Amino acid sequence: MSTLRSAAVLTGSSLFLLMGIVTASAHAQLVRAEPAAGGNLGKAPSEVTLHFSERLEGALSSVVVRDAAGKQVDKGNGTVDKKDRKVIRVSLPDLEPGVYKVEWRAVSTDTHKVTGDFTFKIGE
Repeated sequence: MSTLRSAAVLTGSSLFLLMGIVTASAHAQLVRAEPAAGGNLGKAPSEVTLHFSERLEGALSSVVVRDAAGKQVDKGNGTVDKKDRKVIRVSLPDLEPGVYKVEWRAVSTDTHKVTGDFTFKIGE
């Protein structure tokens, strides 16, 4: 009976260990973007908002919007939302019709860094 009990304890311990490994390897993933990746908008948005699966470190996370020539066109105020640390946003001026690229860097509170980019189009 003690061998069976030892096997059960070992199996249970292994499961907890595996669950810890899965939890520890989680990274913030981009869940939703406004405007949407690849979106074609009739008018310019006033901001870009990115929603992530994990809470972000504000000092280490960023978002930049560039025009087709690569020039930064956002207002330079990209920040993680203080009320919902899974959200980062940046304000935009009135943008002309064209293609714009959103570049982001997200560092989750467990310090894992992920980066990405996507484009959206205005009035074309």
